[in-house]
Order: sequence, then C-alpha cells, then structure tokens
Amino acid sequence: MRTGVRRGAPGGNREWGIGNRKGASRPAFRSSHSPFPIPHSRRATRANGFTLLEVLASLALLALLMLGVYAGVRIATRSVHAGNARIERLDQVRAAQQLLRRELAQALSQTIDHDDHGTPLVVDGAPQRLRYVAPLPGYLGQLGPQLQTLRLVDDGTGGLRLELGLALLPPDGNEPQPMGEPQVLVDHVRAGRFSYRGVDVRGRATPWLASWPDGRALPRLVRVELQLDGMVSWPTLEVPLRVEAGDAGPGASTLPIRRMGAQ
Repeated sequence: MRTGVRRGAPGGNREWGIGNRKGASRPAFRSSHSPFPIPHSRRATRANGFTLLEVLASLALLALLMLGVYAGVRIATRSVHAGNARIERLDQVRAAQQLLRRELAQALSQTIDHDDHGTPLVVDGAPQRLRYVAPLPGYLGQLGPQLQTLRLVDDGTGGLRLELGLALLPPDGNEPQPMGEPQVLVDHVRAGRFSYRGVDVRGRATPWLASWPDGRALPRLVRVELQLDGMVSWPTLEVPLRVEAGDAGPGASTLPIRRMGAQ
C-alpha cells in the first residue's frame, strides 16, 4: 500500500495513513476501545466509592443524630403539655375560689328546710356538704335566689371532686327544682372538708367546727380546704358570710354548748 507523505510541515516529513508500514516510535492516538486496556491502580478504584464499613459507620452516626433530635423534640413537647396543664389547673382553682368567695359572701337567711320541730333552717353545714341560698351573678340572677349545694363527691377513681348544684326555690314552698346537672368546680381532689365558725353566748369566736350545729342562722365564717393532685395547691379559702339584722338578735347565731364538733 502506498503511504502518504505530508510535505511542508515544520519538523520535516511525517508519515501517516492507515497502512503505515514504517510506523512511528509512538502512536499518534489510541482508541478507547483498545483490546489492551491499561489497568487502573487500587488507589484509583477506591477513590470512586465507599467501602461497606464506611457506609455502616455513616448510618450509625446518622441514627445517633436522629435519636438526639427526637429526644429533644419529645422533651420540648412534654414540657409544653405540662405547662399548658399547669396553666389550666391554675385557672380552674382561681375560678373556683372567685365563685365560692362571691356566692358565700352573698348567702341569705332564707329557709331551705325545717327540723323535726318545724323550725325553719337557713343553712345545712356538714364536713363535705354545704347548702345555702344565694343569688347568682349576671343574667342567672334574674331567676332570683337559688338553693346552692356544695359537695365533695367520689369521682370513681379513688379521689374526690367539688361540685356545685343549683335549684330553684318555688314561691309556694314546694320542693326545690334542680337546674340541670351539678357543675364540677375542681376535680382530682385527694381530700377536702368544710369548716365553720361562729360566736358563743359571750360573743367570742368559737373554734373551727366540722359541722354547723345551728341551722337557724348562718355561720360567721366558712372555710374550704382541699388537697389537690399534682403540683398546684389549693390556698385555704376563708369567707366571711353576710350578717343580717336578724342574725344580731340574742341567740340568733350563738352556740351556747354545742362544741362537740370543734377542731
């Protein structure tokens, strides 16, 4: 085969062509599809990827990082829930104390029952129950004074709850008509009691009594003590009741010898 010679190129004559028999000491180019590929070194092969050990180590570090993030989010969520629960509990205690203070201070000497001798009674005070008559605030007061019953009742879980029941007093003297279900003022109560205080025949304050013995007149003070579950406590509530003109008479609200329930 005839070889072509490139003339006029700097550096002398250069032979080229497919059938170059003389050949050059070094080929002009090499095809990527050469049947004799140049082997790559091990270092070059490792640079193209990761070993299984490296992948497992990366996954372990990622798992630890995700675990830390999850723990932080969980702690933050629990803190928010605990804060909200505490705020709700404080609001419940504050609202109950404001209601009791307002209603007890407006208690009226109005007949709610009679004893065995037909004597009218205006209050019924027991360690876990208190019945009295008082007006409700706002538009509810348009119905007139109502019989209010404060009770500590079993909540079914081993604890107590403080409830307020309302009933209308018919003008004809019939039985009071309940107004719906009792309203829960405070729940999750471990223990609680009502205490009462009046004056004796000498005009001196009596000790706190577990029960109010003279239902013909209102006590001078009512105390509400509760032990609540959780971190929120119930401040001891002592409310002075209204002293009406009829209560100032001799023997109206004095306790001559009835101190058996003294504490």
